[in-house]
Amino acid sequence: MPEQQGHFQRAITLFDAVMIVTGSMIGSGIFIVSADISRQVGSSGWLLVVWLLTGVITLAGAVSYGELASMFPKVGGQYVYLREAYNKLVAFLYGWTLFLVIQTGVIAAVAVAFAKFTGVLVPWFSVKNLLIRAEPVSLPLVGDYTFEFSSVQLLAIILIIGITAINARGVRAGKLIQNVLSSTKLVALALLIIGGLTLGLNAEAVQANFGDMWTAVRFPAPGLTAAPLPLSLSGLVVAVGMAMTGSLFSSDSWNNIGFAGEEIVNPERTLVRSMAIGTAIVTVLYILSNVVYLLVLPLQGSPDATTLAGRGIMYATDDRVATAVAEHVLGPAGAVVLAVLIMLSTFGANNGIILSGARAYFAMAKDGVFFPGLARLNTAGVPARALWAQCLWACLLCLSGSYGQLLNYVMFSVILFYVITIIGIFVLRRTRPEAHRPYRAWGYPVLPAIYIVLASVFCIILLVAEDTALFSRRGLMLVALGIPVYFLFGKRFAGNSSK
Repeated sequence: MPEQQGHFQRAITLFDAVMIVTGSMIGSGIFIVSADISRQVGSSGWLLVVWLLTGVITLAGAVSYGELASMFPKVGGQYVYLREAYNKLVAFLYGWTLFLVIQTGVIAAVAVAFAKFTGVLVPWFSVKNLLIRAEPVSLPLVGDYTFEFSSVQLLAIILIIGITAINARGVRAGKLIQNVLSSTKLVALALLIIGGLTLGLNAEAVQANFGDMWTAVRFPAPGLTAAPLPLSLSGLVVAVGMAMTGSLFSSDSWNNIGFAGEEIVNPERTLVRSMAIGTAIVTVLYILSNVVYLLVLPLQGSPDATTLAGRGIMYATDDRVATAVAEHVLGPAGAVVLAVLIMLSTFGANNGIILSGARAYFAMAKDGVFFPGLARLNTAGVPARALWAQCLWACLLCLSGSYGQLLNYVMFSVILFYVITIIGIFVLRRTRPEAHRPYRAWGYPVLPAIYIVLASVFCIILLVAEDTALFSRRGLMLVALGIPVYFLFGKRFAGNSSK
């Protein structure tokens, strides 16, 4: 008896879409990555520049990208835009990388962050609590590798499986959770900002941070004994680029709403509006959050200090800057409050990312360039097989590498394909000048060109900078590996496609 299939349901309104955009963007990054950014650039002025530049790039990308979203409001989002602007090979390379590392890597990294902050409430969940530790082995491209399975990884995997099961029940179940969690964390983040401004103002921190805002110095990571290194102009450019790995990761996933194009009410307008509104809200909240950090704690500190002020932003315990700020304002209860907030935030982020990502694999399978079994909807009208395939690979990624390694893999690939996609606007303006465009990229051609230039510089920095080059080059190799895969297996996929 053939398996019964449902159909996509147009159930996502503008409010739902904005909640998916903001909820997918705000995970754990804003609460953590400012510590590493502070170590990279060494001053309050350059910390704010990194976040401002990230906001400009993100907003420029979103308002430019909206033209493609309004032209092709189909399930699959960015995969479809690349297919229409270029060809199936380019689109496949994106979808291949999306599945291998972009979407699933973010899911894994955010799930691990959720589990780490759960450890504040339940100490059993700790990276030091190893449930399994195998003997070291040597792997190609990786080198010596020791498999370790901690309670944090266990909880991360349980989270991914649970959220996937919820979203397999239908888009309405997923969007309801997203609306509740996104609304809650937006309000909570706003309250954190207000609380910091009204209750946490620290005159000594203000003097330390704003008395000298522009002396750029690179500080060593915790555990390293290297001396602080004053940065030349070229060194500062590289440091800003490396620092933006964290801030761009924190601001990513704004495009995920495009994957669900056929489930959105009035998609030609809703897609553009939700991306613009959502990215603007998140950008403002992120910049205000960092202003609060600087008003409450000194940026510079010592990893050996025993007080919050002594450690400063750059050496906050486990990089938990927001937790340190909350403790300064609320006392010991602040750590618990922030842990709960970040757990809600990361749960909501993964719900939005898991909900949307599987639609791209569904579109690839329908095109005959990915496993044909993923081109099916269950009776609830969602691509359940694609959801579970995404779940399986994300769980495997939870077992490999660290949060930082996944971050470097993810961000290079993400920005690379954003650049290629935005270039697609210029390609389609030339090849399809008469095509229906419900929305035209604001500031075209200047703003899209600015995005392409800035994002390309970021990718180049990741490829050449000592700390990020290895993983960025491996990320590029993963993209390139998709070329032989496409030609070796593409016909086989197409021959078994349901299309």
